[in-house]
Amino acid sequence: MKALLVGDIGGTNARFGLWQGNQLHAVQVFATADYTSPEQAIGAYLADQHIAPGGLAAVCLAVAGPVDGDEFRFTNNHWRLSRTAFCRTLQVEQLLLINDFTAMALGMTRLNEGEYREVCPGQPDPSRPALVIGPGTGLGVGSLLRLGERHWMALPGEGGHVDLPVGNLREAAIHQQIHRQIGHVSAETVLSGGGLVRLYEAMCALDGDTPTHRTPAQITDAALGNEPRALAVVEQFCRFLGRVAGNNVLTLGARGGVYIVGGVIPRFAELFLRSGFAASFADKGCMSGYFSGVPVWLVTAEFSGLLGAGVALQQALDQ
Repeated sequence: MKALLVGDIGGTNARFGLWQGNQLHAVQVFATADYTSPEQAIGAYLADQHIAPGGLAAVCLAVAGPVDGDEFRFTNNHWRLSRTAFCRTLQVEQLLLINDFTAMALGMTRLNEGEYREVCPGQPDPSRPALVIGPGTGLGVGSLLRLGERHWMALPGEGGHVDLPVGNLREAAIHQQIHRQIGHVSAETVLSGGGLVRLYEAMCALDGDTPTHRTPAQITDAALGNEPRALAVVEQFCRFLGRVAGNNVLTLGARGGVYIVGGVIPRFAELFLRSGFAASFADKGCMSGYFSGVPVWLVTAEFSGLLGAGVALQQALDQ
């Protein structure tokens, strides 16, 4: 029997696994910089799993960016993919390409106890959409709809590229500082790994300080060590995320709950849980009451995107 392969490909890492018995198995992580193409990386994975050429029945890949047509160019790495060439090279019968946050959203249907933490209490309305949002290499935004028993639809989008919202004079000054440097300021401009550095540099410039940190890890480590400047930057990062998430809840009517995902926030989870995220999330003037009872969770599961790719593939095969 031929195997089913799922993949979750981001800017830095590509994760692959086998989908068997409606479950994920044999997960491996590959650095995208080490391979010239997804076919080459998958070839290495298949060799490790002792799967011969032509041994795949179907593949589902979650990829960062809008999916349309035969050619796909990855947003945050050097890889390109042609559906036709991919299937020919790997002798695959069926290839399903989905947006990475479509996969991430579907992965929320497979969360187990201990893989998420409560940020804002509430009771999700299963008849309404849920929001999935997460800073990582970029800022991903997706939504999740329950269509029936064990059947879900994830709606992809490019919500990370909306304008960065401003809620007070300090945030307006930060926005203006960044705009002077790069022009248009999207949410992803600040709410990402690289965006954390940009926010830090902007706040240093506004306050006449000389930046001493150069990487997101240095900033988060300093914040965890109680350095005042780094703490202020992380706090502002959390507040901006709250504003963007709140805007999306209003747009989608996402009373099904909000899932905070991605690689950035879990690095300073305790600071996030104590931050002004919740206050900014619901800071919507006359509509602030709308957020009463909307639950928010911080997701700590390691392979949600891969699980979501498996859910997408299973649903496609079942149809």
